[in-house]
Amino acid sequence: MTATLPRPVRSYHVASGDGIDDLSLRSHEPRTPGIGEVAVAVHAVSLSFRELLVLRGQYVLPVKPDVIPVSDGAGQVIAVGPGVQRVRPGDRITATLFPQWRDGPLQPSHLPQLGGSLDGMLTELAILPEQALVPIPEHLSYAEAATLPCAAVTAWNALTGDGPGIQPGHTVLTTGSGGVSLFAVQLAKLLGARVIATTGRREKEQRLRALGADEVVNYRAVPDWHTAVRDITGGRGVDRVVDTAGTLEQSLKSLAINGHVAFVGSRSGEWPPLDPRLVFGVAATIRALAVGSYAQFIRLNEIITAHQLRPVIDRVFPFEEAGAAFRYYESTSPFGKVIIEVR
Repeated sequence: MTATLPRPVRSYHVASGDGIDDLSLRSHEPRTPGIGEVAVAVHAVSLSFRELLVLRGQYVLPVKPDVIPVSDGAGQVIAVGPGVQRVRPGDRITATLFPQWRDGPLQPSHLPQLGGSLDGMLTELAILPEQALVPIPEHLSYAEAATLPCAAVTAWNALTGDGPGIQPGHTVLTTGSGGVSLFAVQLAKLLGARVIATTGRREKEQRLRALGADEVVNYRAVPDWHTAVRDITGGRGVDRVVDTAGTLEQSLKSLAINGHVAFVGSRSGEWPPLDPRLVFGVAATIRALAVGSYAQFIRLNEIITAHQLRPVIDRVFPFEEAGAAFRYYESTSPFGKVIIEVR
């Protein structure tokens, strides 16, 4: 089914490595969706640290020249191409970051990704493969739904993506208050875990508790914060760490025997050396994450819907101020997601 597409369409473009200041807003004619493709009027996008890496030229996967950036967005289907079966105009959708990754372990064939080797969502009209589309939970707004594809799916993968995952009664440690960490706090509580969170800002301690953290450790007040974690757990340690800060040494020192570190990355960009004895000392498993699959996204949305979970949003910017949104995200320490409203 086809429909009259909006003319013209505005999209942001950038060359990876050129930075925020070279984000360019351009008008162009829309492309009609082809076989298996869907035209989506984008209503909101969400920023993550991944997007800064793309703009800085530090992203680990290939980025196409003059890419439309940002992997995370939500909108409404306005037209479908030949062969599309699962969605129709009017549907509210978001999309998986890796459109080819349906289920199971990540494979080389799954690596094409929105806002990287494929054009992303910082546009008024996105042409997306049908198989990437995920329905939006009914209780969420477009802005809230735009927060899910990278941060929420990563948090869900970190907690559940290895066999049995988190079980009721487990203790989970989350580091910092970035998007993945906040979702990890919320989701771990829904899974029945005791949650310990870290933060470097006193004003965020109560907000983390309100979100579900049972205990909060301020790593500026307690630089060797793993000792506080061990004290809280009576010396046992935690069952799992969701490490978004690249603090592997202290994460391992916080673990119980046979504990698990879900390693998301390092916001500082620094990778300190690691003593392998720390891994052997607790028989630890360290698993590096690359967001998650379509199947994991669908299961996540089932949990979000069942518990009416609402994402945390820090600030919303208009489409015309995308550069300001990126600079705000880069220069502050937002508590929650930074959103760009497209329409």
